[in-house]
Amino acid sequence: MKRFLIRADDLGYSKAVNYGIYEAVHNGIINNVGLMVNIPTTQHGLELLKNENVDLGLHVAISSGRPVTDSSKVTSLTTPQGFFKTSKVYRTATKDFVDLDEVSTEIEAQYQKFVELTGRQPDYFEGHAVVSDNFVKDLKMVAKQHHVPFLDFTFGNATVDFKSATFRPLMESMQDNYDPFVTFKKGIAESEDESKIPMMICHPGYLDDYILQHSSLTIPRTKEVAMACAPETRKLVEKEKIELVRYSELK
Repeated sequence: MKRFLIRADDLGYSKAVNYGIYEAVHNGIINNVGLMVNIPTTQHGLELLKNENVDLGLHVAISSGRPVTDSSKVTSLTTPQGFFKTSKVYRTATKDFVDLDEVSTEIEAQYQKFVELTGRQPDYFEGHAVVSDNFVKDLKMVAKQHHVPFLDFTFGNATVDFKSATFRPLMESMQDNYDPFVTFKKGIAESEDESKIPMMICHPGYLDDYILQHSSLTIPRTKEVAMACAPETRKLVEKEKIELVRYSELK
């Protein structure tokens, strides 16, 4: 049987995003979900998924919302108002301004918050929307300290090693004229190569004022909900005899 992994990031980002992820899980094919623990609507997202059988990962955020740590202790990451600097600030920076000690403190705090909220360790561990060598370095370190599998995905990676598997990432939602069903079919075609598991990274969700104000990713979220729940998507999975993999199943 061919293997394919599909994941939803950003649970907790906003109520509308939470509802979209719930739809993509409950009535769709999503079975891996990344949780942001530092947003006011985090608990709302967890409540929606409390009866769903999914892998739940820690989607560490340092560019959305407020830190779990006191913002005065992570000043390299925050604005004077106590919010995280936006992903645009990271993208336009000429050097990595992330302080190693500060970001380690915040990552550890988010890990502990995840355990507090869920009562267990995350099934996987990775970061949200930021390209920073120092961020990734400390993500790896904190994950190792807690014996949590780290998913080292940064934009442009051709492959990602995770436990016993090698993944081929597919994330095309920022492209013009994005059609998630086309991306999904591309992953299905690539699943013929048994040495690499296609990994489609989605951000399904509906839209509300918060997400419109705080995220550059909007319409693609709604398209991904529709794709995950479409009858033709399920039919393709069955026709091609695709095993929808979970991170926790990998040895």
